[in-house]
Amino acid sequence: MKTLTVIVPAHNEEHGLPATLRSIAAQTVPPERVIVVDDGSTDATGEVAAAYGATVLRPPRNLGSKARAQNFALPHCDTDLVLAVDADTVLAPDYVERIKPAFDDPDVGVAAGNVQTRFARTPWERGRSTEYLFGFHWHRPIQQLANSPMVCSGCCSVFRRTTLTAFGGFPERTIVEDMDFTWSQQLDGRKAVYVAAAMAWAADPETLVYLRKQVWRWMAGFMQNVRLHLPRLLTRKPLLATWILVALLEILLAPLWWATPVILACTAHEPVARTMGWWAGSELLLTVPTLLYAARRRRLPVRQVLFNLPFVYLNKAVNLYYAWKAMVVELIMVPLRLSSGLLIYEKGR
Repeated sequence: MKTLTVIVPAHNEEHGLPATLRSIAAQTVPPERVIVVDDGSTDATGEVAAAYGATVLRPPRNLGSKARAQNFALPHCDTDLVLAVDADTVLAPDYVERIKPAFDDPDVGVAAGNVQTRFARTPWERGRSTEYLFGFHWHRPIQQLANSPMVCSGCCSVFRRTTLTAFGGFPERTIVEDMDFTWSQQLDGRKAVYVAAAMAWAADPETLVYLRKQVWRWMAGFMQNVRLHLPRLLTRKPLLATWILVALLEILLAPLWWATPVILACTAHEPVARTMGWWAGSELLLTVPTLLYAARRRRLPVRQVLFNLPFVYLNKAVNLYYAWKAMVVELIMVPLRLSSGLLIYEKGR
C-alpha cells in the first residue's frame, strides 16, 4: 500500500482549518503525516494546526503563493504520494481510499477528485455551486474518458512524490500551479486522472470582492499556461489542445451569444420578449439535463439546484470580464513587453 503525506498551506486560516484537519483525521485510509505550512499568519493558524496533531512548518517570512508554501514542505515528505489540500477544503472520509488506486498505474503523475461547494449562502456561492455541478459532471468526465483532463484541482490533488520532485516541485512560474502541473505531466507523456468518486468540498468566495480576486487569478493563470504550453500541446497532446482552443473560442464568442436576443430583435424584427424566450430556452436545454443528473448523483434536492441556477449568470459575467482581461494582458501585452502579467498571488476568500 502506498504511503501518503498531506500538505496544507495556510495563511490566516484559524477559522477554516479545523474542519479541514478533522476531515483528514477521519480518513478511512489515514495519511502517514500531516504538514501544515503556517505561511506568515498573524492569527492562531499554527496553534490550531498543532492542536490537531499536525507538523507545523513556519517559513521565515510569508512566501507569497500557495506553490511556494507547498514547496517549503516538500523536502519534509518521504512518502510515495503527496496530497495537497487547501486550508478551507473538506475531504470525504473515503477520499484517500478512493484516489490511491489511480496510482497503481505507474504512468499516473497526478490525480484529483470531484470538488463541490461547501456553502451556498450568498449569490456568488450559489452561482459557483451551479458551475461546479455542471463542470464536474459534464466537462471532467468527458475529458477523463479522452485521457486529457484540463486540470487536477489544486485544492485536493494527489501527486506521485518522485515525479513531483523530479519536476522541481510545485510549479511557481505561473499563478495557477495545478493547471501548470496537469498540462506539464501530459506533455511529458504521463497521465493526469480525474477520480469522480473521490469527493471534496471547497469554501468559495462569499463576496464579489473575493470572487473577483479569485477569478482574475484563475483566468490570468489559464492564459499564462496557454502562452507557455499551447504550442507544444498542439503536436504532443492534440486532444488537450482541442479543449483549450474550445475554451478560448467560447471566451471570444460569449459576448456575441449574450447579445444574440438583441441582435435578433434588431435584424429579424422580432419582439425582444420572443428572442429572449428563445435564448433562455436554449440556455436551459444546454444546462438543466446535466444539473438534474448531477443532483441525482449527489443526492441533492432538485428544487435547490434549480433555485441556484439563475445565480450562475452573475458569476459568468465576472468570469467573462476577467477572461477577456487576462487574454489581452497575458496573450497580447506580455509578449509585447507592455505588461509583466499577474505575478502576485491573492487569496480568493
